[in-house]
Amino acid sequence: MRAITMLHALFGTGAVGALMLTTPAAHAQAAPAVQAVIVPCSETALVSAVNAANAAGGGGLTLAPFCTYSLTSAHGSGGAGGPAGLPNITTPITMTGLATEITRASGAPAFRIIEVDGPSQLPAAHGRLALTTVTISNGDAGLGVGGGIANLGGSVVMTGGGVRNSRASFGGGIYTDTALTMTAGSVTGNTATVDGGGIYKNAGSVTLVATKASGNTPDNCAATPPLTAPC
Repeated sequence: MRAITMLHALFGTGAVGALMLTTPAAHAQAAPAVQAVIVPCSETALVSAVNAANAAGGGGLTLAPFCTYSLTSAHGSGGAGGPAGLPNITTPITMTGLATEITRASGAPAFRIIEVDGPSQLPAAHGRLALTTVTISNGDAGLGVGGGIANLGGSVVMTGGGVRNSRASFGGGIYTDTALTMTAGSVTGNTATVDGGGIYKNAGSVTLVATKASGNTPDNCAATPPLTAPC
């Protein structure tokens, strides 16, 4: 009877569940947690965090809320006609913010903000970028592609946030030749000198869910070969 009373007490406090979670078998089955890296609100901190994540084979970055990371120079190699503000994404990297923005500083040299590389661009690259509530702005790829984001053989998933006020020859906001998915975002105020002011799909897939592309020049979306625009 005393044993039954003890079990009732343990169930009542949740202690049995806690004990079960700390058994050796449970430890053996548990997957190791991925520790997100908290990135202070500075260009140097963000560049260092992306470099470290690439070197580690990928990682999660928690960006400073309500922060504008202002990039004053390029830190990524020129892939498709120009350099990138951040180091090129060559591994799976997530960036999670809260009303966070990554922008090219006023007066800085021309560069796109982000380049995501896959095997078709760099044989050893497996760039997969996930952005959550992060806005990309004021990128300038010049004669290159993807003023905000150039997705070259990798994948890009954006939730919330968006891309605005960026420029390129194709894909003023975003250029993609593999997979792009945007949910609850926006692509606005971007400019292409040739085609795809907002988004240019060279190949692959573009999936837009509750996402608005508007106010881009000369058009919001374009694709190769010419077919129904992805938005």
